[in-house]
Amino acid sequence: MVPFINEEIEQYAYEHTKPENEIFKRLRVETHEKMSAPQMQVGRIEGQFLKMLVRLVGARRILEIGMFTGYSALMMAEGLPEDGKLITCDIDPKAEEMAKRYFAESPHGHKITVSMGPALETITKITEPLDMVFIDADKGNYPSYYEASIKILRPGGLIAVDNVLWSGRILKPEDSDTQAIDRFNKQVTQDSRVENVCLTVRDGIMLIWKRAD
Repeated sequence: MVPFINEEIEQYAYEHTKPENEIFKRLRVETHEKMSAPQMQVGRIEGQFLKMLVRLVGARRILEIGMFTGYSALMMAEGLPEDGKLITCDIDPKAEEMAKRYFAESPHGHKITVSMGPALETITKITEPLDMVFIDADKGNYPSYYEASIKILRPGGLIAVDNVLWSGRILKPEDSDTQAIDRFNKQVTQDSRVENVCLTVRDGIMLIWKRAD
């Protein structure tokens, strides 16, 4: 991810967002030390934003597509009630090992179930309606992840999708990943089942509300 928001403004926003607790600080440090693409981890601003969305929606059942080292899953789990459930998907065993260590340490980790393997297969096994979905995985599958998720999202539920501005490359979608994100952005904007807003938070977040009428 290439930052495209003014660094001083970004730092000001960071300093005026509620700090994360110690477990998130250590997870962030270890991710940067041991993972080859640490920029895939959501930061403090986006993490706190996701946790607030969980609380505003009153979510009890969440699906995360793209766990990485677990920062976003833990943030959202903090926003869930004690009996809330979050299913998170990934395919990287190294990321899984790190995430599970921090889940085990957190008092909210028991709310999280890790599903390793293709997310589209995991989605087919979910039988209860979801309150919220967070998509932050391989960009080529964004259109497919969206269609699969919207079918099991309850009316009035929320989908949040990361990286929809793709470091500004979305303005000239030349490579396959950028073209897939552009298709997804258009797909959502033209979908009569939902209302959406594209936010310039971090690398761009698409918020999608499933209509209840």
